[in-house]
Amino acid sequence: MSDSAQPNPVPPDAEQPSLLSELNELQSPTTVAELEIANASASALISEAVAEAAANHESIPPPIAPPFIDFDNVSIGFGDRKILDNVSFHVGRGQTLCILGRSGVGKSVSLRILLGFLKADSGCVRVDGKDIASLDERGLQEVRKHVTMVFQNGALFDSMNVRENVAFPLRERGGLDEEQVVQIVDRLIKMVGADDVSDNLPSGLSTGRKRAVAIARALASQPEVVLYDEPTTMVDPIIARRLGDLIQRLKQQLGFTSIVVTHDMRFAERLADLVLFLHEGRAQYFGPLAGFVASQDPFIRQFLTLDAYVLPND
Repeated sequence: MSDSAQPNPVPPDAEQPSLLSELNELQSPTTVAELEIANASASALISEAVAEAAANHESIPPPIAPPFIDFDNVSIGFGDRKILDNVSFHVGRGQTLCILGRSGVGKSVSLRILLGFLKADSGCVRVDGKDIASLDERGLQEVRKHVTMVFQNGALFDSMNVRENVAFPLRERGGLDEEQVVQIVDRLIKMVGADDVSDNLPSGLSTGRKRAVAIARALASQPEVVLYDEPTTMVDPIIARRLGDLIQRLKQQLGFTSIVVTHDMRFAERLADLVLFLHEGRAQYFGPLAGFVASQDPFIRQFLTLDAYVLPND
């Protein structure tokens, strides 16, 4: 990551759009009815795309060169158990990759390797051309300024209220006066629909609200890549749709590169440019969403059938 890519405060009179103006565009409220309509429309479009891809035998697209995130034959095991076995995938700038698979196949482990929290036994992981394994702690901290993660539990600070949690990355980075911090925090909290609980502690929030606040805090660090670890686990379908709508708007409006670990196929259908399907530690499929849905691989068909059974469309 070059110095030119690092976030810098934008003066109010600058012609370049500031984070504040970009966030301001995202604040129109989305009702449940609108989300239902959008979800139905998206499902119809996806079905058309899948049918067209199957008819045209769409092939796996080449990576956006150079890929911003590149996993090359990565393996890792714990004891005698192999978690990832020569897994490869790539994500270009602005793309969204959804990692799918059953529990325990290494989906979340992939994210932790990417952030340097775990070290692969073999293979190479590059972020913006930098080999993660070659970086010392200072180098990894620099990577984490550009790549942030939204954990399942939110990983919020229990002693800070919502507003203080979202403001934390801004104050850590510095360079903004308090009025600017307050303005950015207000917009982020409103954007994720948490303005009515801004003074609450995390212990008083539902699981869905905690994840929404965690997304707001992640955005406060002005990242280039956002990693989401099972964002819809243990939340009801309405909250899941709202989180999906939020992640999609962030991609469209701010151009984030995203990796989403999920077990929810309908959630992936709304977001994915690319799909990585892990089975028994291996990349059983990597490619476009349409190719995944149209695949006749028996393990993929079984996954899709079980997902449709557990999560009916009506």
